[in-house]
Amino acid sequence: MNDAFRKIAHHVSLVVGSPAVFLLALAVVIVWLVSGPFFGFSDTWQLVINTGTTIVTFLMVFLIQNTQNRDTRAIHLKLDELIIYTKGADNELVDLENLTDEQVDRLEKQYHALAKALGKDGVPHSPEDHDDSGAHPEEAESTPRREPAQ
Repeated sequence: MNDAFRKIAHHVSLVVGSPAVFLLALAVVIVWLVSGPFFGFSDTWQLVINTGTTIVTFLMVFLIQNTQNRDTRAIHLKLDELIIYTKGADNELVDLENLTDEQVDRLEKQYHALAKALGKDGVPHSPEDHDDSGAHPEEAESTPRREPAQ
């Protein structure tokens, strides 16, 4: 069932994200607006568009969330691979999405400080800001680096 839903969600997200479907939805709204005077702008006339848009919105929330979850997971895996196999990269960042908010805040502060120390050109401003080993200034505080799996 999960695979069938994944395939359907992927296909529907491609279709509903197209310009043609946007134009179709716009046409439906225009037809609804133009039909207002013929129905005396009645409660039933309003109920038609409200019910239709509510149902579509309700269903699209689940499709969008499924697609977003899948895309986010794929991006994380791709970034994890880059982090793991990049010499000098901080492997602590591989599990960043699993850290607490406090741990993420600490890392953010460390990387802001590192960026400030390195400047726009990526070159340390002074010897005490960064050494020639390529190690991060906060490395003594961070967890040990994990070696890539062979």
